[in-house]
This record gives sequence, C-alpha cells and structure tokens, in this order.
Amino acid sequence: MSKNIVCKTPRWQLFKAALNNLDARTFKEKIEAGDGLVIDVRTEEEFHSSSIPSAICINYLGADFWDKIEALDKSKDILIYCRSGRRSIRVCTLMKNGGFDPAKLFNLNGGILEWMEAGLAVEAL
Repeated sequence: MSKNIVCKTPRWQLFKAALNNLDARTFKEKIEAGDGLVIDVRTEEEFHSSSIPSAICINYLGADFWDKIEALDKSKDILIYCRSGRRSIRVCTLMKNGGFDPAKLFNLNGGILEWMEAGLAVEAL
C-alpha cells in the first residue's frame, strides 16, 4: 500500500459538490420566484462595474464581511455570486459552517461571467 495517498480533486471542487449550484437561468428564476436575498461577494469596484439587478454587495475581502453576513435574515433564501464562482463557493461553505441552513443557500455556478454569457441583464452603478 502506498504511503502517499493524495486526493487528486481540488479542494474547491469538493466544497462546491456539497452546495446548491444553479446555472444562470435557474438562478434568475429563483430570484424572480420570491423574496430571497441576492448577494454579490465581489469588491465594491467589481460590483459597481456590473452587477445583477437587486443584488447587494458584501465584499468577501472586507474587514466587516462576517458581521454583514451574520446580519442577514437566515429565514430567507440567499443567492450568492461572484465573478467566476470561486469566492461564492467559499462564502456558501462559510455560511453553511456558520449556522445558515444549507437548503437556503444557492451558488451561481460560473458567477456573473456565466450570467452575462447567458445574455442576462446586468447593471452598472
């Protein structure tokens, strides 16, 4: 038996597999269906250049990131996105581990890049 058994799957893919990942059109349908919160976890600069309408910015790299996340209404669906999907995977995982109901957390697979690739509307602030 080999002593050097290594998992060849990148860690972020393992985290992603444990989440509710939605493609852009399904993410849009989820937004339109109810009173969920849409959270953009990119920087303020990224957010202002292009964002999903109705989204609020909670910068994953901000000093007050976790305070803002903890202040969210845990009874609502929370739809999370970033540029390409990596930061939002981390945020969904942190939220899941921080007491949020995993069934109410939704990650935009491929981030806003996937959203724009699907031809869906963005706004610049």
